[in-house]
Amino acid sequence: MSFSATKVAQPLSLRSNDNSMSFDPFRPSFSFLGSTHKLRFNAPIKVSPPHNRRSPVVAVSDVVKEKKLKSTANLLITKQEGLELYEDMVLGRSFEDMCAQMYYRGKMFGFVHLYNGQEAVSTGFIKLLKKEDSVVSTYRDHVHALSKGVSARAVMSELFGKATGCCRGQGGSMHMFSKEHNLIGGFAFIGEGIPVATGAAFSSKYRREVLKEADADYVTLAFFGDGTCNNGQFFECLNMAALWKLPIVFVVENNLWAIGMSHLRATSDPQIWKKGPAFGMPGVHVDGMDVLKVREVAKEAIGRARRGEGPTLVECETYRFRGHSLADPDELRDPAEKAHYAGRDPISALKKYMIENDLANEQEFKTIEKKIDEVLEEAVEFADESPLPPRSQLLENVFADPKGFGIGPDGKYRCEDPKFTQGTAHV
Repeated sequence: MSFSATKVAQPLSLRSNDNSMSFDPFRPSFSFLGSTHKLRFNAPIKVSPPHNRRSPVVAVSDVVKEKKLKSTANLLITKQEGLELYEDMVLGRSFEDMCAQMYYRGKMFGFVHLYNGQEAVSTGFIKLLKKEDSVVSTYRDHVHALSKGVSARAVMSELFGKATGCCRGQGGSMHMFSKEHNLIGGFAFIGEGIPVATGAAFSSKYRREVLKEADADYVTLAFFGDGTCNNGQFFECLNMAALWKLPIVFVVENNLWAIGMSHLRATSDPQIWKKGPAFGMPGVHVDGMDVLKVREVAKEAIGRARRGEGPTLVECETYRFRGHSLADPDELRDPAEKAHYAGRDPISALKKYMIENDLANEQEFKTIEKKIDEVLEEAVEFADESPLPPRSQLLENVFADPKGFGIGPDGKYRCEDPKFTQGTAHV
């Protein structure tokens, strides 16, 4: 088995007996992350054989096979698959554009981080999952929720702070959650979701190997950004996941900027994928602006996890088309850099691929776009008309004892007392 998606002609097998980290001899240097700086590979590095109980591990970044796209026999997707990918990506992009409108109209409050430009990562990975598989996200989580199947009306209502939201209005933009869809969160602090995802993967392994649930082959995807990869939780969980061969894929959405800090200035080695082999797992770099390449890598990584072969670290080089949040004027990034990545729009690239390979026509794309417009109009109308959460909800899910601090002697929530807001002395 080998990864198959990005740049070089000779793939390496993940089960290979060759313990060397091979690099492309025809590409001794390359521009990384749209930078003018050149990174050069040293001579191939020999890796010591791993412990006897492990299979040999090789680095697979930049040694994956570029599939030929010319003949129908070698197409990476069917027409149905392509249209499903397109619809999910357009839904994500259009939803975020609608969020921007609603934010500036005063319908949303707090920080709202949009996903525009990164849709190929969410769609490429999440649309390959089973319903029972888990997704752990970051504060940029709206589109991950949509890709996992949470309805646009539930996500929009949550952003409006309404009781009909997926968290009953208490989560907001950065804390999407859905037990039904196994979306374990939205996490506001960088890195805090990675241990949770590692625990979810451990749960899958425990259910399969200890509780003997034969069908518990569930996989967890942990999404996080480049800025997170300098934090301790990242390294600790890579080690733990490799040690226990957990069914997890660590997906780095490297959009080149940690708020206003350039990735190239923030880390001693900007090639994040290389940290995978250091912990005994494959590391892969993929063009995160190409949903088909992301999807090919995701198939291999998810398949490895589901077969019990352990974790994979995937670095998706992508770009956000908006500022860090809607409160960010986005004045720090070079306009030329933004223009470069805008020209590599993942939605436009998929559309072009499908038209060139006779998989769809313009009318079919317009039909999808019209459908999404209607879905979003309905979602906004539903969210706007939905009720706010009752005051009685304020102290729910706070105390383990339902008869604790939040409940008065009469059995009612203290916050329902008219004097509740007059000061604690009256409560």
